[in-house]
Amino acid sequence: MPGIVGLITSMPRELAEPQLLRMLAAIRHESSYSTGTWIDESIGIYLGWAVRQGSFCDGMPLLNEGRDVVLVLSGEEYPEPDTASRLRTQGHCLDSDDAAYLVHLYESDLSFPVPLNGRFQGVVIDQRLGRAILFNDRSGMHRVYYHESQDAFYFAAEAKAILAVRPELGQIDPRGLGEYVTCGCVLENRTLFPAIHVLPPASAWTFRNGWVEQRQTYFDPSAWERQSRLEPEAYYETLRGVFVRNLPRYFTARERIAMSLTGGLDTRMIMAWWNAPAGSFPCYSFGGSYRDSQDVLLARRLAGICRQPYTEIRVGADFCSRFPGYAERTVFLTDGCADVSFSPVLYVNEQVRCLAPIRMTGNYGGEVLRGHRAFKPVEPLPGLFCADLAPHVSQARHTYEGLTRSHPVTFAVFHQAPWHHHGLFTLEQTQLSVRSPYLDNDLVRTAYRAPQPAVRHEDTCLRLIGDGDGSLRKVRTDRGVGKTGALAAASRRVLEFSVKAEYAYDYGMPQWLARLDHALSAFQLERLFLGRHKYYHFRVWYRDALADYVREMLLDPRTLGRPFINRETVERIVAAHTKGVGNYTSAIHRLLTLELLHRTLLDRPQRLETDRCFPCTSASAYARIDVPRG
Repeated sequence: MPGIVGLITSMPRELAEPQLLRMLAAIRHESSYSTGTWIDESIGIYLGWAVRQGSFCDGMPLLNEGRDVVLVLSGEEYPEPDTASRLRTQGHCLDSDDAAYLVHLYESDLSFPVPLNGRFQGVVIDQRLGRAILFNDRSGMHRVYYHESQDAFYFAAEAKAILAVRPELGQIDPRGLGEYVTCGCVLENRTLFPAIHVLPPASAWTFRNGWVEQRQTYFDPSAWERQSRLEPEAYYETLRGVFVRNLPRYFTARERIAMSLTGGLDTRMIMAWWNAPAGSFPCYSFGGSYRDSQDVLLARRLAGICRQPYTEIRVGADFCSRFPGYAERTVFLTDGCADVSFSPVLYVNEQVRCLAPIRMTGNYGGEVLRGHRAFKPVEPLPGLFCADLAPHVSQARHTYEGLTRSHPVTFAVFHQAPWHHHGLFTLEQTQLSVRSPYLDNDLVRTAYRAPQPAVRHEDTCLRLIGDGDGSLRKVRTDRGVGKTGALAAASRRVLEFSVKAEYAYDYGMPQWLARLDHALSAFQLERLFLGRHKYYHFRVWYRDALADYVREMLLDPRTLGRPFINRETVERIVAAHTKGVGNYTSAIHRLLTLELLHRTLLDRPQRLETDRCFPCTSASAYARIDVPRG
């Protein structure tokens, strides 16, 4: 993912700069990335960045008029509309570059980065004060990994950049592994690597003379938790005002924006209030090979109502034929935070990039406004992992249970988003810029004031859609929400059944049903249920199109020799699943991901996918590097 890398150290430049360049090479995954470096030996900072060409942060570094304050940002920030004009009245010279105002905002606001609103990571080098500040966004979504050694503080947008210069850190942490196999992600600010950590959300760490001087947090969710709850009508009016007022911020860009449209509520709220001229706002959704899903059917209809162009991007035989490459790249690009089941996301977003380099989504709306929980602990398959991992699995459940006792919005934004959603966010960001108005500072702050019943209620969202565009309110959602009456209730029950049936014929099929399904395989019963809501179907793919790959990978002596798995159990589930007499989809996901993590990052960390990276060249201090493809 585009981001920052670097080290803060007192070691000589001839030792530090080569490490910086290796770290930077490790995160340049696409020829469309631009890279650069900034070195200040007086402070001891060696900073690099990779950005997608044409994006919000293309144009780093940002300098003040005196050229003694330098700011480098990765990600996007959505400021108050009058920010640039206000800074001009204070005497700052601003050109047309999207992010140019940020360095002047640092100069004019002593609370920086408190005013920032978005998903980002960055560094400010203030030569006047002889310091550097490493910071990230309030929720920590734009993750910063770090490692502290005796001679340097290393930081990077991806763990692999640190492993590129400190390969001895490439070990698996048992606690992190226990959380990963139980929750699908590592919790709190840990990673799968015991000596590599994640910068806490809302961090602003100060460095001076090559060392950490202060570890400060500039925001605490408890400040928003202490707000008083609003009555239902007051809450709705406040929420609508914030949503409508701030939505235009997310459509300010020098690049083309397209809508990732679904049949749900959250993308529809955006469509209802963003009245783009006809034909100017391309929409798309993802489809599978069995039939048009509810997302495809409804998105096509909604785009038509709004008079916008619509495209369906299908996932089928072409993806399956290329799955090994997409699976490896998914795990590699995200440092294992996205498992192989997310590989279709990489496939479709490569194609989306051709439509528009900015993807507008409804991500996180259900979590922030309706209290949805996207993940929970699931006990690993008995006997799959070694007995030594059991205490860490138990500890993962207790850690999760403790986190769920926090405020539901705190859990959604400051726990679930940066840990569970980070892998998907990182994967998508490798291809394009992903935007969502539902993590907006003002909107999240307002969500804390919801009356208790409204936390999980759909009526607030339906009303917001209706107030924006009544014609969109009349169309039911993919789960049947939005219609009333006996017929609508029956339709909703049918749709809910189809959701559960598809889950049963995919991830959730119990073993007895898998054996029955195998006995009736001539009837191809899965075709009755699959594809109605999902566009990828790994149970069937692992059984059929990808069976050879599953056997090749998981029965390989390298895989079977990993110390954390039980060889006999792996051999048994691979045989059962590929024959069709068992359903071990989730276990196969975990095993493939962990094996690919070892092969791409741990077994040979010095490789770091050099055949698909674009290495950086050396540069002099204070110089921007435009690295040629090589």
